[in-house]
Amino acid sequence: MWLNKKTLTTLLLAVLTVASVMPAQSFAATPLQQGSANSDVWDLQYRLQLLGFYHDKLDGIYGKNTLYAVKQFQKNYGLSADGIVGNRTWSVLKKVSVNRTEMQLLAQLVYSEARGESYEGQVAVAAVAMNRLQSADFPDTIKGIIFEPYAFTAVDDGQFWLTPNATAYKAVWDAVRGWDPTNGALYYFNPDTATSGWIWTRPQIKKIGKHIFAR
Repeated sequence: MWLNKKTLTTLLLAVLTVASVMPAQSFAATPLQQGSANSDVWDLQYRLQLLGFYHDKLDGIYGKNTLYAVKQFQKNYGLSADGIVGNRTWSVLKKVSVNRTEMQLLAQLVYSEARGESYEGQVAVAAVAMNRLQSADFPDTIKGIIFEPYAFTAVDDGQFWLTPNATAYKAVWDAVRGWDPTNGALYYFNPDTATSGWIWTRPQIKKIGKHIFAR
């Protein structure tokens, strides 16, 4: 899904706004439902907004618009559409979405690993991270995936800490909302610079720009 300038601006403002009012990680200790009002609702709304279910302002209040968004999410992912965000709904939501800290980490990953690639190639890098999030073979958090030892060259050589541009955030948004140019890849590598013999043993799916994507 391509973002227009207005939508992208809204995304970037949301990242900055949520960062100033809620903790880096937020997981509800008790189920959320209509009437709840706390930082966990901010997290919930942010994730649902990224996925395209929530279209109102982020206010940390579980009102009727949040309820509708939750029920739509639950229906789409085969959950009981009761509008209550308990452990099961949180578990699924955290596998297919990111919070504001994870958005920042993914944007840094995309920019540091693929800033010279086409837009599709940048989305593809974010998609690999999201695919790993849903795989039992990798850490179960974006932070764990990105900082897994030797997982990404940009983390090892320090480029990860470069400041991402707006295109990197947009690429992450598209990947989180389901665009996967890699068709399920869990790995990628540059054949001109790869030093690992093991990576060549992975079943290759396709090449996008300078990167080969594989399972």
